[in-house]
Amino acid sequence: MIRIDQVKVEVSGQEADLKQIVAKKLKVSEGEIKSLEILKKSVDARKKPIIYFVYSIIVELSNDNEKRVLAKFKKDNNVNSYVPKAYNMPKAPDWTGDRPIVIGAGPAGLFAAYIFALNNLNPIVFERGKKVDERTADVLKFWETGILDTTSNVQFGEGGAGTFSDGKLNTLVNDKFGRNKFVLDTFVKFGANSNILYDYKPHIGTDVLKNVIANMRDEIIRLGGEFLFGTAVDGFIIENEKITGVKAGDKTYKSSHVILAVGHSARDTFKILHESGVYMEAKDFAVGFRIEHPQEMISRSMYADGYKNLEPAPYKLATNLDNGRGVYSFCMCPGGFVVNSSSEENRLVVNGMSYSKRDSRNANSAIVVSVGGREFDKTNPLAGVEYQRALEEKAFSLCNGKIPQQLLGDFKLKKLSSSFGDFSSETKGQTAFGLLSDIFSQEIYQSVIDGIGVFGTKIKGFDRDDAIFSGVESRTSSPVRISRDEFYQANIKGLYPCGEGAGYAGGITSAAMDGMKVAEAVISNMNL
Repeated sequence: MIRIDQVKVEVSGQEADLKQIVAKKLKVSEGEIKSLEILKKSVDARKKPIIYFVYSIIVELSNDNEKRVLAKFKKDNNVNSYVPKAYNMPKAPDWTGDRPIVIGAGPAGLFAAYIFALNNLNPIVFERGKKVDERTADVLKFWETGILDTTSNVQFGEGGAGTFSDGKLNTLVNDKFGRNKFVLDTFVKFGANSNILYDYKPHIGTDVLKNVIANMRDEIIRLGGEFLFGTAVDGFIIENEKITGVKAGDKTYKSSHVILAVGHSARDTFKILHESGVYMEAKDFAVGFRIEHPQEMISRSMYADGYKNLEPAPYKLATNLDNGRGVYSFCMCPGGFVVNSSSEENRLVVNGMSYSKRDSRNANSAIVVSVGGREFDKTNPLAGVEYQRALEEKAFSLCNGKIPQQLLGDFKLKKLSSSFGDFSSETKGQTAFGLLSDIFSQEIYQSVIDGIGVFGTKIKGFDRDDAIFSGVESRTSSPVRISRDEFYQANIKGLYPCGEGAGYAGGITSAAMDGMKVAEAVISNMNL
């Protein structure tokens, strides 16, 4: 097979004839092309208003012509031989011991369970929340009424916190083993659009992701797995520094292999683990606000007039300030909504979400500032949790549980906003104007202002006075890291921390890949 990089096609609103373009590039007839696959597709807007799609393409030629064709391009770095990177599925032994337990049905837990199920290990998956359809109904009710179910919400339930997000699948993880492609192929198998296999910044959207998750769960069950919804693990059975089972209510479940895929908001579980002697440490994370702009403004700034032929534009912004703080955009949602993502009574946190069409009027992202030892005592593993909770209590109290909002210009003046400017907010959940400028320390407050000033030099209008802040964004990543060794086990043998909650991932895809790695480690341990 042959890989061709840097195939540029000007964006015109019409689908390019890639077969014709590739045939011309390789100097072969179209009939000689046996198959053609897009490996990657991105957007090049450096010469806007002229915008290009840039492709990496995999070609298979007929009649054993590949060596002859490659010989013509020895000096062309954009034409090379290609060997697919296949994922080597681990092979479990004929296991007669206890079934593996997976705690959490987010991406890490689901993919760990899927690997187990494919190996006939019949995993048991514990999920404190509900199935995704029932969970969706609870979330919609919360957004409409403000009545919170603390076990079934944006943070807890089948699919994890990423279910009510943009469904972004890009990752910075260096994948040498084909796990990334396996994750994407699996999503497609269970209902995602095949364009996620090659888009530079793939996304599913929360509406499609819900169906994918349900289909994946059904397949795990068909293969012999079991899901216990509405069942929170509230105890760990440890004997001689080894896990022998877990407790859920008045029931005990035996297992010598337990995967912790609890997500970044399982604060009660972190406490139980800490009290059970599981090693963990407080880690740095980031906090801030959601900011909204008109999507058309963002797209026009990124793509000029070419935006009309493209999907709503994303952005990624970052700067380091003189005070040592990093300020950056996080979880950017083109054509998205700001959503109330609370999971605890009398505490409020926001996140961003997009549907698959990304067709709301606004773009939003978190603008966050790095925090750590200056804000909380890192010698206490749970200090970051308490710092988050304090921020969320302030946010809740500002508007009695409604999402507090403030225009950027008023934020700078520490003045209560009274009305929106030239555009209004796109939110899921009740909102009211509040003094978000009072939530953080003066240093973090000023860091947000300074960071947005820098971002305004990169995207025209980003620092406009009527940009809308919503708060508080406090759960960008887990506030703890649960220690694990080179075999992916905690200090309690047989206990495998993984995913975003344990501090080893930062999004849907990386969490799914980490779940796979840990499942592989369990299977390797079984083979000893």
